[in-house]
Amino acid sequence: MLRAKIETACTECALSRLCLPVALSEADVAALEAIIDRPKPLNRGDYLYQAGDPFNAIYVVRSGAVKTFTVDAGGTEQITGFYLPGELFGLSAINEDKQNGTAQALDRTSLCILPYTELDRLCAEVPSLSRQIMKVMSDEIREDHALLTLVSKKRAESRLATFLLSIASRLEKRKLPDDSFQLAMSRSDIGNYLGLAEETVSRMFTRFQEDGLLTVQRKLITLEDKDRLEEICNA
Repeated sequence: MLRAKIETACTECALSRLCLPVALSEADVAALEAIIDRPKPLNRGDYLYQAGDPFNAIYVVRSGAVKTFTVDAGGTEQITGFYLPGELFGLSAINEDKQNGTAQALDRTSLCILPYTELDRLCAEVPSLSRQIMKVMSDEIREDHALLTLVSKKRAESRLATFLLSIASRLEKRKLPDDSFQLAMSRSDIGNYLGLAEETVSRMFTRFQEDGLLTVQRKLITLEDKDRLEEICNA
């Protein structure tokens, strides 16, 4: 009964990717559950942390969406990532004493917060949890490389198609609807992330809809022809 209650709690806060798949003992799952903080939800536009803030935790999105970004000396914002339900972020600051970027809610967003000092202690006691953290860090590095590959593509169509299929794939992995989903990020944010002008992103969405590849209803995107989108990705 205890394990069932703990698993339900972890599933609800989207931590199943972090703890349940690694076959932790009942006591280890309980120990992980004990360090998790679940603060009140953030509203759209709220900051979770800003560049220069002390690093003291990593985060998992329970619901909603978060973007991370940096701002250069000239005040130009560069988006470095979008995080969806079930995804963990904040790992890039582990080797530093302060945050190297800013995290902002794109929608009403609920989070699980794992205090890093306590998580580090627990990882030392539970090797399987430490291995899972390393796996997540590896996934983040791979996604960074994928972004570099994405923005190096010359065609705007390829960049947007790749982005949309990436969102769908990430949702599918978490057993969330992947053919029809809400895009919490604005066209401007998508353009910033992909290295495209906002007008170009809007034009590509219109073209994709006219070509029957997808339908757009405000922020709701329905992918109508993934095969053709895949062809555009590889063009």
